[in-house]
Amino acid sequence: MNKRKFGLGRVHFYSVTGLLLLKLLLLRMLFFDRIAWGWVAADAAPVLLIMGILYILTPVRLKTAVFWTFNGLFSLLFFAASVYFNHFGSVPTYLALYELDQVFEVKESVGSTIQPIDYLFFVDIVVFLGVTVFRKWSRGSSPTRNTYISPAARRVHLVVILVAIIGGLSLSTYSIQATKGIANELVQAESAGFLNYEVVAVVKNKEDSGLIGTGDIRETIAKVAALKSAYEFNDQAATGVPPAYFGAQKGKNLIVIQLEAFQNFALFQSLGGQEITPVLNKLAKEGMYFPHVFQQIGPGNTSDAEFMSNTSIYPIGSEAMSTAFGDRVLPSLPRLLTDKGYNSYTFHVNKVGFWNRRELYPALGFTSYFDEQYFKNDKFNAFGASDEQLYITGVDKLSELKKEGKPFYAQFITVSSHHPFKVPDSFKKITVPDPLKGEMLGNYLTALNYADYAVGTLIEGLKKNGLWDNSVVVFYGDHFGLQPKVVNSAQINEALGIKYDDRISRYNIPLIMHMPGLEKGQVVDSTGGQVDLMPTLANLLGVSLQEEGYTVFGHDLLNIDRNVIGMRYYLPTGSFLNNDILFVPGKSFEDGVAVSLKTLEPVADYSKYKDDYTYIMKLMRLSDEYVKLLPQR
Repeated sequence: MNKRKFGLGRVHFYSVTGLLLLKLLLLRMLFFDRIAWGWVAADAAPVLLIMGILYILTPVRLKTAVFWTFNGLFSLLFFAASVYFNHFGSVPTYLALYELDQVFEVKESVGSTIQPIDYLFFVDIVVFLGVTVFRKWSRGSSPTRNTYISPAARRVHLVVILVAIIGGLSLSTYSIQATKGIANELVQAESAGFLNYEVVAVVKNKEDSGLIGTGDIRETIAKVAALKSAYEFNDQAATGVPPAYFGAQKGKNLIVIQLEAFQNFALFQSLGGQEITPVLNKLAKEGMYFPHVFQQIGPGNTSDAEFMSNTSIYPIGSEAMSTAFGDRVLPSLPRLLTDKGYNSYTFHVNKVGFWNRRELYPALGFTSYFDEQYFKNDKFNAFGASDEQLYITGVDKLSELKKEGKPFYAQFITVSSHHPFKVPDSFKKITVPDPLKGEMLGNYLTALNYADYAVGTLIEGLKKNGLWDNSVVVFYGDHFGLQPKVVNSAQINEALGIKYDDRISRYNIPLIMHMPGLEKGQVVDSTGGQVDLMPTLANLLGVSLQEEGYTVFGHDLLNIDRNVIGMRYYLPTGSFLNNDILFVPGKSFEDGVAVSLKTLEPVADYSKYKDDYTYIMKLMRLSDEYVKLLPQR
């Protein structure tokens, strides 16, 4: 045996193990803004276990190469996890790897979230490669010297390896078992350690029976009905009294515009004397405006918003709904309206394969979809065509439908306000003050202003083609745009003079409805979410979901005076909003935090909302159970 190689293998075992532990500490800091030293052993355990096994199984001559290759692979994983967290605000599980192909579609957006500190994961590898090359060059063909390793040292080292394997396995097992019942994913990840958290995700997914449910869907539907009827929503539709606005827009066309990365705080604000969203401001004053609506998306982001607004079903939180359930027959708004004689079209300037929409749209029951090939590419951003081109093509297609004499449902998915919010100079409609030039906030407000301008061109097109006065036109945001690590609340407060909360204001999206015949604008103050959109629109169009046998997990916002909606993925499971607060759990309800929706200040005593927490946890579990039992196409 080459004793020098034995010695080097041992040296590299310790050095790589130490470096990986340091990288996991760095990852903890990037995830949680702190290092909870009491949980650091949970990070060390799987590293010791894996490195010990590698040492035992790897031939002496290959140990150095294997250890550093392993270091490189895990460094890449940690780098990707940090970038993912920067972009999505969630600790990724192995299931997120299934969506890596989507990253290349938004590489400009994801790339802009990489922080210089993320590259620290690779510094040691660069140094090692440099030193290795230098030594080989300087040594040339000189003979390799052997280094004597005493038998006693070898025995001590082997004991260390055995302790690493046994201790690592025992501690990892304990960490996984002790944390798998924690609903709050961030607390779970911090307690278990990043690598053990991945195992927890595997165990949880296996216990959840994957994506195919077992049992009778009729029993699940009965449990949903029982849960909702036992909760005091004061839902007028459930009392037998005809709901307000039922059928007020019966037979009208329905046009839904999903506004990319659009947060509600920008409405009714000005920048240097320039209105940021003049078109939407006017619509909000003339139509119905819902100022307390919030995103509820999962890892599918925009596609999850499409899914929820059309089905009133919660995302499962572990995978994009378009990927996980694109093979199902989804009870949906397009399917419901098709049965009532509607055509249903959806428009998106990107490729239909993005986020598996090629499967999602048939699953939702859309009659037709229009993707990249149908739009003039004016090279607005990485997606291609601008919102103006989206609307031009859309109005042309809808005008053709009008000639058929059939009502239609049209969905528009905008992208011009997509991160990183770089609007070409020729498209800009607003000038930002000097302090915001080149800043993310300035770019964001410029993008929202352009998106608002484009909405104005849509309205002009609809009016010109005789569609505006015979259509319910709905505008809502799909998800937040600003990351708190990049744009903090103080900067927004200074720029616009408003109070901004990094969670409430961040997840608050606009919902505005233009309705023909509405004599006066109205503000609907009830808290709502994207699961509430379908029931609200069905009521306006005169379709009873109960009579149609549809199970939904949201409510008609026009007929409810108390509401509670759940969130997960961007907030931990168990988070909810009601008419008073945003609540985020800790390990359980008792150690959570609450913030007032009205004052954006902490609420110390939130004990009276325990029923809301219990209800929303049950409701989201039933939603998962229900969607997994839906039939495959």
